[in-house]
Amino acid sequence: MSQEIEANIQKIRERIAAAAARANRDPAGIRLMAVSKTVEPRRILKALEAGILLLGENYVQEAREKIPAVGRGAEWHMIGHLQTNKVKYVVHLFDWIHSVDRLDLARELDKRAGQHNRRLNVLIEVNVSGEASKNGIEPSGVTDLVREISTLPNLVVRGLMTMPPYSDNPEISRPHFQALRRLRDEINAAAIPNVRMDELSMGMTDDFEVAIEEGATIIRVGRAIFGERRYPPP
Repeated sequence: MSQEIEANIQKIRERIAAAAARANRDPAGIRLMAVSKTVEPRRILKALEAGILLLGENYVQEAREKIPAVGRGAEWHMIGHLQTNKVKYVVHLFDWIHSVDRLDLARELDKRAGQHNRRLNVLIEVNVSGEASKNGIEPSGVTDLVREISTLPNLVVRGLMTMPPYSDNPEISRPHFQALRRLRDEINAAAIPNVRMDELSMGMTDDFEVAIEEGATIIRVGRAIFGERRYPPP
């Protein structure tokens, strides 16, 4: 099992390097996150042994059980939709929140982070595709939301996150990744104080190479590392 996970990670790193070369980018500027949703702690620890430094979780309850078992050997990133009433559970568990898409959530994160004497790195989740089934703020509202969050003392806006429509063809994702990069550049040009718009969290198992070609700095990979997810029986 550990050899399989290690081999998978090595293959992904080779694909990252190749995609970076095509885009004339330094692969050191691209961070690989292992998405550990439904993955048991012993397998996550094997990924850490293979050099993984970022772990992503989707569900608060699962993370509350898993993070203490795995420990703090990596940065923990919350990448799933976050309800405001669950914020009290996440601010001491996670280092990054990728799914900030509304001001009331940001204010609650700021309040709770202050209670724990923490400053949280946050990404704004953008619904670039406009799909009703997707979470995230519409692109037209992102700059104003960033301005509002920039005044909150315990949050640092670090960039943007998106999930394009699912497709077997990774090229379908390209225009959505391009749109997110352009939006990041527009916000950078606005020079909003207390904002570090240096991260683009985009690209998963099926399209991360296209995401890298379009500027991704964090790619979120689960299945290609851990295999098909094993969901518990109902």
